Amino acid sequence: MSMAAGEYVSVHSQADTEHADLALERAELKADPKGEHQELAAIYVKRGLDPSLAKQVAAQLMSHDALGAHARDELGISEMLRARPIQAALSSAASFAVGAALPLLVTVTAPETALIPLVAGGSLVFLALLGGIAARVGGAGIMVGAARVTFWGALAMAITAGVGALFGTAV
Repeated sequence: MSMAAGEYVSVHSQADTEHADLALERAELKADPKGEHQELAAIYVKRGLDPSLAKQVAAQLMSHDALGAHARDELGISEMLRARPIQAALSSAASFAVGAALPLLVTVTAPETALIPLVAGGSLVFLALLGGIAARVGGAGIMVGAARVTFWGALAMAITAGVGALFGTAV
């Protein structure tokens, strides 16, 4: 729940920022439509269109959906990429539950004398596997993805163990 709540709060903050940016853009479009047309045309020129074509594209897009054109091309906000706090929270909770499955399985099956090294080692193996899968799905290098997730997971475990040892609560 902590992971889900944190993700919800973070992504909801992003959604609030998007909402504020859109409100400001709506006001700017109302106050200075010519200036906003020039601003949009300049964006298209920077992307490689010649100035006359950029003005035509900006005019046509603004006549259809001025706020949508500015949201997408000026602010980088599209319907596909908008912040979705509930979806982020549910995904985070599900990811955490799946990620906790192997350490829990190791905890249930491992002998008590080897519990800590087996849970830590099993967790790192699982992190490497999940990092590789995530990289593959995302089209990135599997080894790089696996190494990145494993490194940061190991660092987080080491810091957690260090803090526990510092305060006398780690074995």
